[in-house]
Amino acid sequence: MRCGDGLTCRPPRCLLLSPRHSAAAAARDFPQDFSCRNQKSKFVGINASDINYSAGRYDPSVKPPFAAGFEGIGEVVALGLSASATYAVGQSVAYMGDGAFAEYVVMPDRNALPVPSIEPKYLALLLSGATAYLSLKNLGSLTEGENVLVTAAAGGTGQFAVQLAKRAKCHVIGTCSSEEKAGFLKSIGCDRPINYKTEDVSAVLRKEYPGGVDVVYESVGGSLFEMAVNCLANKGRLIIIGFISGYQSASGLKPIRAEALPAKLLLKSASIRGFFLPHYYSEYASAMKDLLEMCENGDVSCELDTGELSPEGRFLGLDSVFRAVDYMYSGRNLGKVVVELCHPVSSKL
Repeated sequence: MRCGDGLTCRPPRCLLLSPRHSAAAAARDFPQDFSCRNQKSKFVGINASDINYSAGRYDPSVKPPFAAGFEGIGEVVALGLSASATYAVGQSVAYMGDGAFAEYVVMPDRNALPVPSIEPKYLALLLSGATAYLSLKNLGSLTEGENVLVTAAAGGTGQFAVQLAKRAKCHVIGTCSSEEKAGFLKSIGCDRPINYKTEDVSAVLRKEYPGGVDVVYESVGGSLFEMAVNCLANKGRLIIIGFISGYQSASGLKPIRAEALPAKLLLKSASIRGFFLPHYYSEYASAMKDLLEMCENGDVSCELDTGELSPEGRFLGLDSVFRAVDYMYSGRNLGKVVVELCHPVSSKL
């Protein structure tokens, strides 16, 4: 049923805890509440952390069923009294919050961000862009001329880390898994793409960067994390924004050899810092203002992957969310994975 008619909507809900998103979630009819700011979604974003959420790792107190998805963009279709002071029906708004995988969502005003138009490029800024911006700003302390290594550099957030580091006049190294991705990285300014399928990353770093890497933007974990630690320069900073290689395991972690870690950090006066976006929400509005301005001015580009090259084609409709998550975890995506939602012909969206 169409919840635009005030009836029901069919968002995917996590019905059991599992790191396999397609096993944890299913579409179900739920009544929709139009008492607050209600939004008709056009695009939703796919994130590596979607399966951490479906596995119950972020908040063990939350029990199924619960809503899935973190971000979307669309049009305001109904307003409650308080929301009408800030928003207008028909306004283009991006939003971030639990339950984003739905044709219609109700989000508090604090989770919404007015955007110039309903384009998926703005969606890519919400989590992926903001994570790169705020982590590099607060933990990277980038200085002109420094060497910056970005793992999974051609992914949703890696692409922004590359571009922001280049804006800081750093030398950027990016790991990726194909020549196509290496070409993309060059197009956005990456100085040294490394295709780990054809080159030994550790050997390249030892040979070409004997003094080490000053900053690492790390999202993979496992052996790549260990390599990143080993390649740190004196006073190097390693920023952990994720560890996707372990998310699909039962524990969500991939074991690492950490016995020598204290000594390695001590001898280099190096540091490892974790970054979790919710802890920086006080700076989020300012970060998004800067990112939107950079996006509008063409200073930052947003590469999107809508699944057109996936075996079953473009990601259209909520049922394709599960396929999009699996596609991202296959490592085939180039840029931010986005799902387009389907609406009736009569809809403006």
